[in-house]
Amino acid sequence: MSAPLTGRTAVVTGASRGIGVATARAFVAAGARVAMLARDRAALEARAGELGDAALPIVCDVTDTAAIARAVDAIAHHAGGAPDVLVNNAGLFVPQPLDDTTVDTFARTVDVNLVAPFALVKAFLPRMRERGSGHIVTIGSVADRTTFPGNAAYSASKYGLRALHEIMRTELRGSGIRATLVSPGPTDTTIWDAVDVESQPGRFPPRSAMLRPEAVAAAVLYAVSQPPAVNVDELRLSSA
Repeated sequence: MSAPLTGRTAVVTGASRGIGVATARAFVAAGARVAMLARDRAALEARAGELGDAALPIVCDVTDTAAIARAVDAIAHHAGGAPDVLVNNAGLFVPQPLDDTTVDTFARTVDVNLVAPFALVKAFLPRMRERGSGHIVTIGSVADRTTFPGNAAYSASKYGLRALHEIMRTELRGSGIRATLVSPGPTDTTIWDAVDVESQPGRFPPRSAMLRPEAVAAAVLYAVSQPPAVNVDELRLSSA
């Protein structure tokens, strides 16, 4: 099918850049209506404007409980209830040695990467259960199963996110609600702008060798486009 998501609604967090906006583009091209969540109003509205009427920009700091509540209300109105697909993508990456990582940085990373996805699942899951359908996609990382020096906060949050996915998969089996973990290797997005990867060749690949956001978006689209009786439990992506 050229438009396998026709008639379906989706929510994508971190949707103003990188994997998030690439996923929103892929979903709209596949026929979905997409609520795009991000903090940066100007960037979010610009990207949503490029996608036309099928995209709904919702300014939301996913660490703000009140902002999430407002976003959920707007999405419920937009989707007529819970969305068909939730993609928890928003992430924070601040690579630092353990000694240099502050408690605030650690807590903020866990809030964005782990607590916020849980909050959104918690908000939409009851309505998905009532309907008997839905798909929760979690964007993980190679760091959700492999530890790297200088990556305490990010790895801790992503390991936790993997555990959350596995619990969801266990608890939701047979409910009609699917759950997929997409774990990409290093992906060339603005998350790397503050990191001098070229001067650390043994630690990070050059950005030219990283995955493209569109490749990760294609994997997400593949997972959510499968027949209702098929669940793609996990996809691990790496550059060729």
